[in-house]
Amino acid sequence: MSADPNAPTVRRVQPARPAAIVLPLLAGAAVAVLLGVYAKVHDPRFFSVNVAGFSSPTAVKTWLATLAFVLALFQLFSAAALYGKIRPLAQASWTGPAHVWSGRLAVLATVPVAVHCLYALGYQDSTTRVLLHSLFGCFFYGAFVAKMLLLTRKGLPGWVIPIAGGVVFSGLTFVWLTSALWFFLNNGLTF
Repeated sequence: MSADPNAPTVRRVQPARPAAIVLPLLAGAAVAVLLGVYAKVHDPRFFSVNVAGFSSPTAVKTWLATLAFVLALFQLFSAAALYGKIRPLAQASWTGPAHVWSGRLAVLATVPVAVHCLYALGYQDSTTRVLLHSLFGCFFYGAFVAKMLLLTRKGLPGWVIPIAGGVVFSGLTFVWLTSALWFFLNNGLTF
């Protein structure tokens, strides 16, 4: 019996090899370590550019970090919609693009904050809060790099990207808790 030439071809998707997951994780770990090493060996310049309308560079950083955190909360919400957990939004045509662009904007908002922290302040460990903030800042960027690299891989198990996104979200949350929230609790909602 011969196969029907008009039958649709079934293309098998090869599952990803372990290297498809391990290599992005190693690259992310390398980024986190390199940022930490740079911050540690770099002589802080204690200089940053202030933005008009804000009382201090710390206030600028606090509000940019808060913007990034709010966008990350939207990322969590839109990811839940994309994975069918919020049914009315699961099929909305705007959910996917909104998820992508809110993530881009969130990371973009963190860049001036990270540059200031790394260049102007360097690695700090004067208190437990500051040490944790330094470590989570490096962790966040490493996790982000790993997630972006994982997004380019085909055939990954369905749990990989949500876990990677959750790790990035957790990293940013801890950065925000150890900096912006601390600033607001000690200084109020100042600009």
